[in-house]
Amino acid sequence: MDNPFLVEVTRGNLVESRHRGSIAVIDADGSTVLSLGDVERRVFPRSAVKALQAMPLVETGIADKYGLTDEEIALACASHSGEPEHAAVAEAMLAKAGKEVACLECGVHWPMGEAANRALAAQGQQPSALHNNCSGKHAGFICLACGMAEDPKGYVTAGHPVQRAVRASLEDLTGASHTDEVGGIDGCSIPTYAIPLPALAFGFAKFGTGVGMSREGQIAAQRIRRAVARHPFMVAGTGRFDTKLMEILGERAFVKVGAEGVYCAAFPELGYGVALKADDGGVRAAEAMMAGLVLHYLPLSDNERATVEALAQPVLKNWNGIEVGRIRTAPDFLQ
Repeated sequence: MDNPFLVEVTRGNLVESRHRGSIAVIDADGSTVLSLGDVERRVFPRSAVKALQAMPLVETGIADKYGLTDEEIALACASHSGEPEHAAVAEAMLAKAGKEVACLECGVHWPMGEAANRALAAQGQQPSALHNNCSGKHAGFICLACGMAEDPKGYVTAGHPVQRAVRASLEDLTGASHTDEVGGIDGCSIPTYAIPLPALAFGFAKFGTGVGMSREGQIAAQRIRRAVARHPFMVAGTGRFDTKLMEILGERAFVKVGAEGVYCAAFPELGYGVALKADDGGVRAAEAMMAGLVLHYLPLSDNERATVEALAQPVLKNWNGIEVGRIRTAPDFLQ
């Protein structure tokens, strides 16, 4: 089946481009609140599930063992911009486990944030694994390995105790099997597993409410959500969608971008979990869809609504700063 057109890109008074997508909203009892498009087609959530991947670190007490701060727990859930603060917090996490940057197995790339990228280059420096957008997650994995008295070497492989623990956590929360035949390798080298959007959304509904979780799991999920709400900059960075949205909404909404147009969220006060995908992998479409869902479901103050509306319909400008169009949800979005 063809997924519906959910996002439009305008130029002048005309629609220049359109994005198809699919959305699942599930409550903590597993009931469907919203289903748009082919939601049963498996998708790789990639970075959208980093908070769920951080659950074993917190739930086992290892985060407490190493005295991880809220900033550090938030960074363990991050796809950060590689700004100096991000790199420093990742390095501090490693130090608490007695490890150095060389232990990171996420690979090296230039900072995702343009300003951080340019600043690093202007200083004549080269990026390290600390600048990888996944360095916080990987630092958390190394802490988990050390806290389990396991050698962190090879922690990115599917058979390592760290990844076995992470996979078990994902299966428990989503109810979907994470097996080799639906597996792949993520950009940062860890295993990733494709599952249907309703299972993803169900996992985030449980993450947001604690329903169906052990007492330890409930406490861990609440702590992760609180850490992110207190330090949304750590989850993304300057000017990023996730940071802006959680700065204004705090614990009312946990949102996390994945790769290839995937987004997940928890709306704890409603008991809803959200998972969506833009068919073409476009992040601009996925962000507009997520902002549109926030506007549709969450009661918002005037100030909150103005902020979210700006995220739902960002203005497009040319190189001279002239407004040329907008990105927006389609007229019949959620109708």
